[in-house]
Amino acid sequence: MTSFDIPAPDAAAHAAALERLDALVKPVGALGRLEELAAWLCAASGQVPPPPIERPRVVVFAGDHGVSRLSAYPREVTAAMVRVFLAGKSGVNVLAREVGAGVRVLDIAVDDDLSDVPAEVRAWKVRRGSGSIEAEDALEPGEAARAFEVGRRVADAEVDDGADLLVPGDMGIGNTAVAAALVAAALGVPAEEVVGTGTGVDEAGRARKVAVVRAAVQRAGERVSDPFELLTALGSACAAATAGFLVQGAVRGVPVLLDGVFSAAAAVVAAEIAPEAVRWWLAGHRSTEPSQAVALKALGLTPIVDLGLRLGEGSGAVQAIPTLRAARAIIAHMGLLADLA
Repeated sequence: MTSFDIPAPDAAAHAAALERLDALVKPVGALGRLEELAAWLCAASGQVPPPPIERPRVVVFAGDHGVSRLSAYPREVTAAMVRVFLAGKSGVNVLAREVGAGVRVLDIAVDDDLSDVPAEVRAWKVRRGSGSIEAEDALEPGEAARAFEVGRRVADAEVDDGADLLVPGDMGIGNTAVAAALVAAALGVPAEEVVGTGTGVDEAGRARKVAVVRAAVQRAGERVSDPFELLTALGSACAAATAGFLVQGAVRGVPVLLDGVFSAAAAVVAAEIAPEAVRWWLAGHRSTEPSQAVALKALGLTPIVDLGLRLGEGSGAVQAIPTLRAARAIIAHMGLLADLA
């Protein structure tokens, strides 16, 4: 397996941040999680105070899945949503504008040629759709590694363009079933504990999803112990690309703000590929999908906000950006107890 040169967050900056936070004009620890996040940002940047978050970037990895029949929506919605992103009309477009975050959408595995969209959106395409994981592999041999490298190159391009915070977004009908299968297989959790209602299926629909995820994990067998085989058997090209994006953000020393269930599932796999990358990730929000909670517990990450969101796209993570900016502001601008007259 490839090794990755991932820098360690600055322990000295973290210690200096904690010392300063304790000295601010407030009771020790009175600003709770904001203090923890402020120290984390200092460690990531190697500075006290950390620099402002000025160029957050959302990259939406779009793709279709063979299990899309389990969704409340047809798979054609994925291609239609790519066009909505490009028009600036999606949920994440609207929410990202409010916090000054850019949004980019990429066709990684949409089951459509999307010939009417800009070439740069289609330039990273790995394949059209994926296999139905309870009966066949999601990907052909070598495609998981190829998609992982796509995600790494996309992260590099964003950082080279000045991004100082990366947010992985997702778009694909069937995403929650794939995420549940990845989490169940990677962490050895029963299907019924990780399968949720996704786009809003009823209890009978959820039961069908449980059966498919259980069958998929059983079919994959011992292959799931290797992260790229796991992605091949049960994942998708967009899951593999997201994993590469997460790892390369860490390689570049840029904080990554995970979104919901799909990015959390990709993070579980990415952590198997590059365990030290986890130190550069934060959980943006708490999804209503149970597999996200299982994934985040395994990663040791606590969501920053909890708004009951289940849209995906990166929409929940961008809601955490104001909180990160507030954390940075307290350590940058609050006065010191020692300076009181």
